[in-house]
Amino acid sequence: MLQWGTLSAPKTVKLIVGLGNPGSEYRGTRHNVGFEVVDEVARRWSVPFQSAPADAVLAKSRQVPGEREAAILVKPLTFMNRSGLAVGTLQRYYRVALSDLLVVTEDVNLPLGRLRARRQGSAGGHNGLRSVIEWLGTERFSRIRVGVGRGDPRRRLAGRVLSRFDPDERPAINDAVGSAAEAVDLFVEFGIEPVMNRFNRQETTEAAEDDTGERSDR
Repeated sequence: MLQWGTLSAPKTVKLIVGLGNPGSEYRGTRHNVGFEVVDEVARRWSVPFQSAPADAVLAKSRQVPGEREAAILVKPLTFMNRSGLAVGTLQRYYRVALSDLLVVTEDVNLPLGRLRARRQGSAGGHNGLRSVIEWLGTERFSRIRVGVGRGDPRRRLAGRVLSRFDPDERPAINDAVGSAAEAVDLFVEFGIEPVMNRFNRQETTEAAEDDTGERSDR
């Protein structure tokens, strides 16, 4: 196994970023599903979060031969619309190839509990993804979106994403968080292609979309 120093990293490492907002007032909201996913991955890997050389907290996973490659789990503390500051800083600090970066976030335009993975794509109106794209200077990084449902279309999206899940929605989201954690494992070991093959459940109209056809509208 590789032993990591306080801020050192192996030559090849995956960077897994869950998007969300810091603070107890945002815990459990739809906007923080990305945080929930990396928290679940950290729990499964038994790795603690610690301070980072950026405005974020991170958890480092050692390489486990035959199980997974080395990886860094990240939760930016910059709030959603400035997520790219932490992501860009850590990507450069640890010299992570863009093909080894995975961003996990919510999507109100996917049905509750649906997962969709892409190897690249536009922000689609998502403020967190927009910030990451701006700081990296490219759309060419992988992402997993977790559906949180649109709800009443008459309701403002800002209010929707900052709301908490109804009790009857929680089981579906808990299942989705578990599935997304499995997808992270798969990405760390094999990259985005098998994640897309396994977790994308595309409908007929979705099958015609390419990686730039994402819709999020918030």
